[in-house]
Amino acid sequence: MNVSDLREILQYVPRFRERIFVVSIDGAVIGSENFSNILLDLAVLRSLSIQVVLVHGASFQIEQLGRERGIVLSNSDGTGVTDEASLQISIDAAIRLTNKIMEGLSSVDLRAAYLNAIVAHPAGILGGEDYQFTGRVERVDSKALHLLLSEGIVPVLPPLGFDGEGRTYRVNSDVIAAEVAEELKAAKVIFLAPSSAFEQAIRLPREISIFESEELAARHRSDWPQNLVSKLNRGALVCRQGVPRVHILDGNVNEALLTEIFSNEGFGTMIHSDEYQQIRRIYKKDIRNVMTLLRQSVKNEELVRRTRAEILAHIGDYWVLENDRTIVACVALHVYPNEATGEMACLYVSSNYENQGYGRKLMAFIESLARSKGLKRLVALSTQAFNYLRQKGGYTTADPDDLPAERRKKYEASGRHSRILVKNLV
Repeated sequence: MNVSDLREILQYVPRFRERIFVVSIDGAVIGSENFSNILLDLAVLRSLSIQVVLVHGASFQIEQLGRERGIVLSNSDGTGVTDEASLQISIDAAIRLTNKIMEGLSSVDLRAAYLNAIVAHPAGILGGEDYQFTGRVERVDSKALHLLLSEGIVPVLPPLGFDGEGRTYRVNSDVIAAEVAEELKAAKVIFLAPSSAFEQAIRLPREISIFESEELAARHRSDWPQNLVSKLNRGALVCRQGVPRVHILDGNVNEALLTEIFSNEGFGTMIHSDEYQQIRRIYKKDIRNVMTLLRQSVKNEELVRRTRAEILAHIGDYWVLENDRTIVACVALHVYPNEATGEMACLYVSSNYENQGYGRKLMAFIESLARSKGLKRLVALSTQAFNYLRQKGGYTTADPDDLPAERRKKYEASGRHSRILVKNLV
């Protein structure tokens, strides 16, 4: 680890201290070689005063135990019909797994407690079929969970729920994680899925909105692994209910958990509520960060060099795109009111965030801003990104005579011979 890595980690620590993370681990991940590394990651979170609630699945172990006992299961993941035989297998497998998790947490010097904090009732008759011992979450015992968390104890919740008459129900772990996170007003839900959920054909974006998550789940309901579709749906739902961030990670990859939490780039896929990402005006305090962001682009002669004084003199023209409070892209709109023309300038996205649609988002923002100012067209100058502006932004090639008179003088004096592009806004 170098100094910059450490600084990047430390910027998150004050933000997360004493916040609650709900970590949901699929049974297949607990059964993998990487589980011992995940335990160490959880110990790191606790050492930073982050409160952790651990929810675990068990479908992998339930299927394994069913095969050993020669029992045909009606369902293993708590989303279908759970008959009595499947329920007994589920209870046995889940309690064994809970005990294994408790042992693992003790091995990394974490105090933990198994808690029957999920009050459930039968799922009932769905689509004309009785789901028998499949349960739905009726209530989360938040008081008991907060009591354990206040004492530095990690609550461990199996994929089971209990009613007031002592009956047990099989409940899907994704559902439990979402319900617990909402009730505790958690800062994050982190789903650790097995590698099988991330097939080669699947390329999930690094971050997606609530709407995009729901859209992906609906579009790929039949062709993506169901445990991944479930997490996309539950992640979107819990964000709508007030949890700011949901992360979906490959739990078989070492350090995926810490990389996702403590780096700007992340590792897996994050579902975020709208405030995660914003385009805002540049502040004076941002100028240094913007110049650092642009440094390599200037060196590559993609953008013209701008001094601090030049940016400060036109600070009202500059906008930045923030990703989780980190500036990752910028753009400027220079206005020539006498000719009802604006220049889209200084469009740049950090190389760590390329191919995620940020450039198009900024171009759309500038178009909207230009229209709100009554401008009739936009011009742009580029030495290397002209194809991108044509293909993604709808710009067309133009001549120096199409530039505003004031801008044309600067263009001729620069000697850069940039390509000139224009887009009509009418």
